Amino acid sequence: MDNNLRREIIVDNASNPFHKETKGDDFIKANTHNESCIDNINLYVKIQDDKIIDAYFDGEACAITTSATSIMLKNIIGKRVDEARKIMIEYYKMINEEEYNEEELGELNAYSDISKQASRKKCAILPFQTLEKTFKIYEK
Repeated sequence: MDNNLRREIIVDNASNPFHKETKGDDFIKANTHNESCIDNINLYVKIQDDKIIDAYFDGEACAITTSATSIMLKNIIGKRVDEARKIMIEYYKMINEEEYNEEELGELNAYSDISKQASRKKCAILPFQTLEKTFKIYEK
């Protein structure tokens, strides 16, 4: 992915995040924050029959966290929990500079160079850490 497209994807999703709003009680809610910056997001996920049927987020976050959360939601809504976990695994591999499946990640590939900025890695993984918390709540 070239740098212009990468920048365009990140800026667009930070400026116009997908599903950034608060949802009701029938959603699983999890919170994660980054101790070293302002990032503090709530993730609301609705799962029925092991399928993510809807998801939203709110909170305060930098452009990287906001855009990564926006793109993550676009990728997981409509997927089964195990499919979303597969996306998560491939994303973590990419962030950690391991071999990964680019096709699995779509626009999330915009963060493929984030490891060059160590301080931004945590911003980029925060949404997936929060998603994992919702899965743990769901599985209880």
